[in-house]
Amino acid sequence: MRPLSCLFFSSFTFALYFHGAYGATDNFINGTCTQIASNDPNVNFTFCIATLQVAMKNNSVGGLEGLGLATMNLMKTNVSGIIFQIKNLLNQQGLEPYHRNCLMDCHELYSDSVDALNVASQSFASKRYFDANIQVSAVMDASTTCEDGFSEKEGEVSPLTSMNNVMFQLCAIALSITNMFS
Repeated sequence: MRPLSCLFFSSFTFALYFHGAYGATDNFINGTCTQIASNDPNVNFTFCIATLQVAMKNNSVGGLEGLGLATMNLMKTNVSGIIFQIKNLLNQQGLEPYHRNCLMDCHELYSDSVDALNVASQSFASKRYFDANIQVSAVMDASTTCEDGFSEKEGEVSPLTSMNNVMFQLCAIALSITNMFS
């Protein structure tokens, strides 16, 4: 075989292999999200697909275990972003005392979530799925408790609604994946 033909054949074979592996990952994510969304009305299928595709980009572990760990890592990133947003909101001038108290409660809830997610990731990696579920459930509760705090006063609107909703869905996805191992 001529060198140019060899190079073309090798490149073509590599491209087919890479495309097959990438397509297999997409199919795996699609199947996982189909199962998750059909079992949990809190999970939007499109959100699940987008989330798991992003989560898997920086993940070296494959399969369902990789999806679980990658989702928890994405949750950690989101919690950090929420804490950052809360700090920015708390630094604004002229906050009403009730609004400030709600934000401070949310800050405490999400700060506790950092530790909970570290324990959840360690538990999941160690195949202690029940323990991981408890910790992820605590983070899920933080998102709803934060949101509910604002609604306790009539007319009060949470500035964190979209972030809390995203965190809630991330938790639901992580719980669903973890439950697949139970």
